[in-house]
Amino acid sequence: MTPRFVVAGTDTDVGKTVFAAALVAALAGCYWKPVQCGLDGETDAETVRRLARAPAARILPEAYRLATPASPHLAAERDGVTIDVDSLTLPDSEPPLIVEAAGGLMVPLTRRFLQIDLIARWGIPVIVCAATRLGTINHSLLSIEALKRRAIPVLGIAFMGEEQADSERTICEMGGVRRLGRLPRLEPLDAGTLSAAFEANFRRADFLVETCS
Repeated sequence: MTPRFVVAGTDTDVGKTVFAAALVAALAGCYWKPVQCGLDGETDAETVRRLARAPAARILPEAYRLATPASPHLAAERDGVTIDVDSLTLPDSEPPLIVEAAGGLMVPLTRRFLQIDLIARWGIPVIVCAATRLGTINHSLLSIEALKRRAIPVLGIAFMGEEQADSERTICEMGGVRRLGRLPRLEPLDAGTLSAAFEANFRRADFLVETCS
């Protein structure tokens, strides 16, 4: 069975786009971000293509491209767009599919439908990306609890940033999830340094099957 994962963050700006790029490169996978909010500068799909050195055919087009950099529900309203959540079905993909969520799990897609509700519909494993900054224990455990309450499978947690050994251990032990690895801050951040960091800190084999807690 072709591996399919959702890469979700415990918050905004935790580094999930960078992690998604690393995973796309490692698995020679396809990338899809269903809803892109904010079109100024480089979009997340463009960032992933650059950092993963992925051919254009493996970067699937967004279902919604919203100009306003805000939560999807608000961005859609301001752009005069209606997000049809029933249309957001997983695309067919022969290579492994990496889907990047927008912001945190509880981000509203509409006034009545949360992103986590869509992930629950899909039923594929989630990789939780958590920054190692202050507050990560609370944000991570809340995210894990929300996923488990909805019976959404969790592949594991990927930490982003400088090592915080106690926080990382506490989250995995109390949340009952697997530690997949940690991506350190990279200077410079480019395709080469990202690929090397992923190879050094993660096991590719952990992502080749849809095993989860």
